[in-house]
Amino acid sequence: MTPPDPSPAPGRPVRVVSASLLGTAIEWYEFFIYGTAAALVFPKVFFPDNDPRVATLLSLSTFAVAFLARPLGGAVFGLLGDRFGRKPVLIATLALMGCSTLAIGLLPPYSAIGIAAPLLLVVLRVLQGLSLGGEYGGAVLMSVEHAHPDRRGLFGALVNTGAGWGLLLANLAFLSVSGMSDEAFAAWGWRVPFWLSVVLLVACFIVRIRISESPEFAHAAARGQTTRAPLRTVLTRYWGLTLLMMLSYAGAGVVFYVGTVYVLNYGTGTLGMSRGTMLTLVLLINVVTIVAIPAFGALSDRVSRKGIFIAGAVAMAVLSPVWFLFLETRSFTWMLVGFVLLFIPYAANYGVMPTFFAQVFPAPVRYSGLSLGYTLGTVISSAIAPLIATSLLSATGSWTSIALYMSGTAVVSAVAAIWMHERRVPAAPVAKGTPAAGVAPVGTTE
Repeated sequence: MTPPDPSPAPGRPVRVVSASLLGTAIEWYEFFIYGTAAALVFPKVFFPDNDPRVATLLSLSTFAVAFLARPLGGAVFGLLGDRFGRKPVLIATLALMGCSTLAIGLLPPYSAIGIAAPLLLVVLRVLQGLSLGGEYGGAVLMSVEHAHPDRRGLFGALVNTGAGWGLLLANLAFLSVSGMSDEAFAAWGWRVPFWLSVVLLVACFIVRIRISESPEFAHAAARGQTTRAPLRTVLTRYWGLTLLMMLSYAGAGVVFYVGTVYVLNYGTGTLGMSRGTMLTLVLLINVVTIVAIPAFGALSDRVSRKGIFIAGAVAMAVLSPVWFLFLETRSFTWMLVGFVLLFIPYAANYGVMPTFFAQVFPAPVRYSGLSLGYTLGTVISSAIAPLIATSLLSATGSWTSIALYMSGTAVVSAVAAIWMHERRVPAAPVAKGTPAAGVAPVGTTE
């Protein structure tokens, strides 16, 4: 029996990357609306018996719980994706995120069911984290493995704009209910963005159900090149690559969450800027990265992805202190310039990351390896970056320590990436019967 042709069908890659981008944007939308609600209303709805500051801390801690669940989600869904295919797993992660998000929007308050309310909130947040942990690797692989080798960088980068689109959608959803009275917002207004996710979920489900399985996975499965224990293979044969990937992600994770989350507190509390000014800066730079990320992804199809990734990390290391110097001017214009200087190299690093990371592992264990390395990287960087930045400022009283933290993690990322290599991909569509891209021997690299 002739194995399926791993070459992408005409037009199929565009449909697939659209489905991946839409799904990733929705996943991040649901992730971000939780974070917004956790800061604005959950302390009163689910933790009302505590001191307001303690209630806020408890509420935000439920936001962090999802990061801890992401590696488990990456491991479980990565294993399933390497055994049964990318498409069914992506449908499952979308359904899990959508159902848990809708359930949060329907969850009774503490005043109605007591301690069960915050406990159920934590459980649903864990389910969101599991879903997002499995979503990213599958969305990237579906796009990259469907794409022509000359466009893999662009298609992978487009998926990475999903977080930016999700953040914009989340802000627009809450903006739509921002004019309500405090009483109405606390009673039911905050639930509207969660209910709206159902509409987005149904639309994405219809799109995803119509796309085909990854040609590389189908080809590998037909040739008997899949493995029954991909996670075990990753942990025993590729644990070094997984560790390097985890460290390689750290710089981008720290820069993004210090530069978009912690900076809101730093700007309003330390610099005395208005909340509106800081939110505007973050939203503007988010728009910049949505444009810049695919631009660098496309560039990586012509020049070295690894070179762009390392250059972006080095530039983030150099420009982190510069960013703080521009923030200290307290001038909107110069602060925006600082944001652009820092986030352009971030976009370069993050833009080439999906395809660079996807092609580090061979196809039979690629979902497991990518998901585990990436999600572990978010735990050591994204999940704790705002907390570490807050602690450093409290301990030293100066932004210098935070800048050194950002620069240090970026340097670690650059050094780790030096030891990572993409596996060779055919330079043109593959003919029938030719082994699938990415199923090369373990030692074969670019």
